[in-house]
Parts: sequence; C-alpha cells; structure tokens
Amino acid sequence: MNQTNPLQSKPRFEILDGLRGVAAMIVVLFHLFETYSPGPCQQIINHGYLAVDFFFILSGFVIGYAYDDRWNKGMTQWNFYKRRLIRLQPMVILGTLIGAFWFYFGDAPAFQYVMETPWWKLLLIMVLGCIMFPTPPSMDIRGWSEINSLNGAAWSLMWEYVGNILYATIVRRFSKIVLMIFVALSALLTIDLCFNLDWFGVLSERSYAAYTVIGGFGLSADQIYIGIARLLFPFFGGLLLYRLGIRIKFARGGFLITSLIMAVILAVPHLGGDTPNALNGLYCAISIIIFFPIVVAAGAGSPLTGRKTIAVCKFLGAISYPLYITHYPMIYVQMNWAAQHPDVPLGTHIWVAASIFVAAIAVAYASLKVYDEPVREWLSARFLRSKAS
Repeated sequence: MNQTNPLQSKPRFEILDGLRGVAAMIVVLFHLFETYSPGPCQQIINHGYLAVDFFFILSGFVIGYAYDDRWNKGMTQWNFYKRRLIRLQPMVILGTLIGAFWFYFGDAPAFQYVMETPWWKLLLIMVLGCIMFPTPPSMDIRGWSEINSLNGAAWSLMWEYVGNILYATIVRRFSKIVLMIFVALSALLTIDLCFNLDWFGVLSERSYAAYTVIGGFGLSADQIYIGIARLLFPFFGGLLLYRLGIRIKFARGGFLITSLIMAVILAVPHLGGDTPNALNGLYCAISIIIFFPIVVAAGAGSPLTGRKTIAVCKFLGAISYPLYITHYPMIYVQMNWAAQHPDVPLGTHIWVAASIFVAAIAVAYASLKVYDEPVREWLSARFLRSKAS
C-alpha cells in the first residue's frame, strides 16, 4: 500500500506569501524610480533595497519550517539540494534568457559595454547565468560589474543558495543557544555595514552607498563582504525566529496591517538630508534587526480570513519570485529609453513606467503558469518521486 511521504509539502504561511509579493512589487517600483534618481539619497521609495533583506528573513524562517524536522525522516543533503534547485533554478534560467533577449535594447549611456559585446560573448554570459555561475568584473558585458550582466537581480539568488548550503551543511545542527550566538555575531556585520564602520577595511569604494546596505551584486572584495553581511543575519535570524516559536497575533487584518508596515518601512525617505549619514544607517539597522522580524512573526502568527484576502495572498505569493527574477531586464530597457528621450513630457515617462510595471506583472504570471509550474512539476515527478510499498 502507499505510505505517506514524510517529505511532502507542508501547509503554507499564506500571509508571509502575500508579504513576499507585496515586497516584490515594491522592488519593481523602486527600480522604476531608480532610473530617474541621481543617487541613493534622492531615490523615491528610498529604502526599497531593504526588501532583499526581508526576503532573506522570510527564506530563513520558511527553510526552518519546511525542513528542520525532516532530517531525521529520510531527508539527505542531496535531497535537500534537489528540492531547492527545482524550486529556484528554473526561474533563474528564464530570467537570464529574458535578459539575453533584451540585452541590446538596453544600450543606455550607463551601460558602456553593451554595443561592444559580440554575440559569442553574450551567449557565454547567458550560459554562465543559467547555471548560476557568478562572473567577475573582467567578464562584465554591461558596465555595472554585476555577477549576471543579463539580469542584475540574480545576485540575491546566488546568496540565497549560499544560505541554503550553510544551513544544510552546518547551521541545521546548531542548538538554539549556538544559533542565537551565531545570529548575534552576524548582527555585528549588519551594524558594521549600516554604520559604515568598515572593521575589515573593504568598504572604502562605496561612498555613494555609505550608511545603507546597498550592494552584494558583484565579486569585488567590498561586494562579497556586503553580500555576506546582508545574508547571514536576516537568513539565520529568520531560522532562529522559527525555532524560538515567536509569533505575534493580530486577530483581524493581519495581512493588511503587516503589508502597510512593510510599505512604510521601504518607502521612508532617506534620513538625515541629501548626503550619506549615520541616521540613515541607524534606520537600516533597526529595520533589519528589529522591524522585519516583528513583521514576519506577525505574518506567521496572525490568522488569514476572508476568501478575497486568501486569494490575494495566494496570487501575490505565487508571482513574487517570478516577478522579482524577471523584471530587471525590462528596467535596463526603461533606463535606455529614458536616456534617449529626456525631453518628452513627464506624463509620457509616467505612462512608460506604469506600462512596464503592468508588463512585469503580466510576464511574471505568464512565466509562472506557462513555464515555472509545469517545469517544476515535471522535475519533481522525475527526481522526487514518492516511494510506494
């Protein structure tokens, strides 16, 4: 007879799924406004970059919920890696292919290498991007020294994989006490980054983004350190939050309340004026170390009621990852269009940006239904078959 598979999927925290979708949409808006921003201090939806740190906290929490109790029920490291690859890698590939398609349409002045890139090098970078191989600055084909020149948003997925590997190999074995110590030490890296203390002498090249956590998208020493600092506390802080069982309950309106809190946190203007300063760093540190864990605890602890709210959360959760990983190639194109049309009326710029926002959601939904879900279903059936007896 068929036995229950101890590794089958668990019920989801639907409010957390909805919050991931809200944050993904704010990221798209953040990048659309970034086209017209002279720098981080002037950016509209100023702290939208913190959404990545929120994603990491969510990921750590969900990884703990989904896998912590499975290691003694047949879960192996290889099985864990297969599950994570099936969940994440198909959309990494599609996002890179979309980026390759739009590459030569993104010939903005800021991207000085685009038109100099031969077809064979574009194909090489595309293949490396599809297998999530981070490229060094010497292989840059755009001019921003991103690990994936075709899809800048892929950088956070590289660090997501690093977090998953650290969890599977080492951190899953930590007791609560050891994990608390590890998370506390990781918080020091967040503080170092937010306050630009530069304890390790690698942050001198990021004066434009001082007193923020912006970065992590390249393979230079400063970008690698920023990526590590942005990953460790949020990801494993989320895991600790799950293991401690900390929950905050809103009897009604939990999704609406937490969504509004998230929107406010990400939209707060740059603090302390138009130059980098420690007040803004303090805000970033408090958001990551205090505010985000509270939001996740509330999202996990509050009941979700009402058919419409449930449907909205499911929709937002479903498109959140496809939206995040496919939208950025369109931002490159928007930057090119804005650079080529500086004198068109403001209304035209608004119309183009709004159209790209809608298109990004449509592409994400189509990618989910036409590609991601069918591919993951096939891969799961092929590589994660349940055993029968």
